Amino acid sequence: MAPLVPAKAGTQRPHAPRLLFWIPAFAGMSGVWVFAVALLLALNLPIHAQQLSARSAAEAMDIVMWNREPVGGPFALTDHTGRARTEADFKGKLLLVYFGFTWCPDICPTDLQNIGLALDRLGSSAEAVQPLFVTLDPARDTAEHLKDYVPMFHPRLIGLTGDDAAIKRVADAYKVYYAKVPNPRGDDYTIDHSAFIYLMSADGRYLGFFPPGTDADRIAASIKPYLK
Repeated sequence: MAPLVPAKAGTQRPHAPRLLFWIPAFAGMSGVWVFAVALLLALNLPIHAQQLSARSAAEAMDIVMWNREPVGGPFALTDHTGRARTEADFKGKLLLVYFGFTWCPDICPTDLQNIGLALDRLGSSAEAVQPLFVTLDPARDTAEHLKDYVPMFHPRLIGLTGDDAAIKRVADAYKVYYAKVPNPRGDDYTIDHSAFIYLMSADGRYLGFFPPGTDADRIAASIKPYLK
């Protein structure tokens, strides 16, 4: 299960994939099939959805997988304690950045739990890693609401929210697909979204991503080389 070599910066050609490890089931598959399977794992495309992101699901997957455009960038949000936060607050730390929402029934809590467990696996080295949970549902995920939700996964996890425009800016910077999907009764909604865990370097460079459902041991093992 060898990690992939990061793509070289500054080129415009298609890069090597930024998937941080090979899933065993992908062994022996062609690049096209790896892409197709990763797409099916990462994205759920509803028929009736109000797309909020600048990119479609397929476009977002293509950029994140093959590093065709810059991923990441500046943001100005509010954390779960009500404190204003920007990317400058986390300079010098590796970042694990995850986008989701607190009403997410399964994949978000699973991935957040795995992030928290990965930090525990890293022991004292985890001090060099900052996990961030950015909501894609700021109308419901206020700082007050995040304050009760975020600590369930790890004491060092920071939840981030903001107004719709601020969330859209950071989501677009990270090439996140997300859409508002009404339920059939029309009295509620869910958020359909790509579900990657982004690994960013201490100086803000995109290092790669973990697909949804990556277990804690694999996350920790893939982070360790960047802590040396």
